[in-house]
Amino acid sequence: MTSLHIRMFGDFTLQAGEAQISDGDNRSRKVWLLLAYILCRRGRQVSRKELISLLWGDESSNNPENALKTTFHRVRTLLDQLWPTAGHQLINWKDGGYSWNPEVPMTVDADEFDRLCQKDGKDEEQWLKDAMDALALYQGDFLSNLSSETWIIPVTTYYHNLYIQTILDVVPLLSARERHQEAADLCRRALNVEPYHEPLHRLLMQALLDLGDLKGVAAVYEELSEQLFSELGIKPSDETKAIYRTATQSISDQSLPVDTVLEYLQETDAASGALQCEFDYFKILCFAEARAMARSGKATHLTLLTVTGGSKELSKRSLDTAMEHLGEQIRLNLRRGDTFSRCSVSQYIIMLPQANYENSCMVSRRILSAFTRRHPHSPVKINFVVQPLSPDTTNQ
Repeated sequence: MTSLHIRMFGDFTLQAGEAQISDGDNRSRKVWLLLAYILCRRGRQVSRKELISLLWGDESSNNPENALKTTFHRVRTLLDQLWPTAGHQLINWKDGGYSWNPEVPMTVDADEFDRLCQKDGKDEEQWLKDAMDALALYQGDFLSNLSSETWIIPVTTYYHNLYIQTILDVVPLLSARERHQEAADLCRRALNVEPYHEPLHRLLMQALLDLGDLKGVAAVYEELSEQLFSELGIKPSDETKAIYRTATQSISDQSLPVDTVLEYLQETDAASGALQCEFDYFKILCFAEARAMARSGKATHLTLLTVTGGSKELSKRSLDTAMEHLGEQIRLNLRRGDTFSRCSVSQYIIMLPQANYENSCMVSRRILSAFTRRHPHSPVKINFVVQPLSPDTTNQ
């Protein structure tokens, strides 16, 4: 009997020699769902009642028994594309139930993946080799085209979590062997299926740092920061920030001429208007300004602008749009020497050096007026609060 190779990660595919069928090429969902269920329940007989419940649930059907027979006929016809009579050889019918033929020689990627991921007393080198082979099998979540089915969800979750945990275990071993490019490639693949997983981003950043790709580290951090802030309203952890700071501070391991240092300090592609920066850097700028104030005695004020829906709750889309538009108006209506940052999902903070309270309030009202003129139909309400920045007197 012809040997079968079955892939269940990503597209559901059955291959025998050169012949192949895949649920990515066929829109008959019930046919592929029935085939997947029989395969996943191989080793036991599945009753008609169980299959009718699987395929139609609470849907009304005048003749569910006949509908099941019709669907099985379509399944067998589909399987016959692998070789003649495959449909009847692969699925048995006995005593009122259906079962997968246990005598069919076959490999299933999900079974092989599970086996290879298990450590089972293997030494580190052997497990690393097996784990790398396992990760190569994972081409997407389990039965991804059928993932909404209730019975598939826990199986998908199991394999998904096993995949991510294996990545988390493998990457440090690769890094210890200076296989940094492989580590980075694995992390990028994993982030395609788990895009908000901060430890994966951190491992990728570390791998890129080990490769000397400092710009790559910064790009990964900035993308993660934007994702977390936009979707969850949080910032990356201190551990992640530490890797980012290492990358941004690692200019060179050799002494640099003054011209090169000055070149690094030049702002490139500078936009007009005020400077927007990450909140962590905004804090550092505030520390520096507070120290300068202690010497000069000149005032600096901070303005906090908060976006709300007034009496109504804003949708995430409306809030994100309003914050993007407000950020643009802040940038355009401030001096180039002013600095601002988005400090929460719905707030911006502005630093206005050498500005008194009255001038700071005037600037804030100018920003709000510009926003209203530019976006007269925006559903948001914007409030502002002005407070002085306290000078640093610790060393005075």
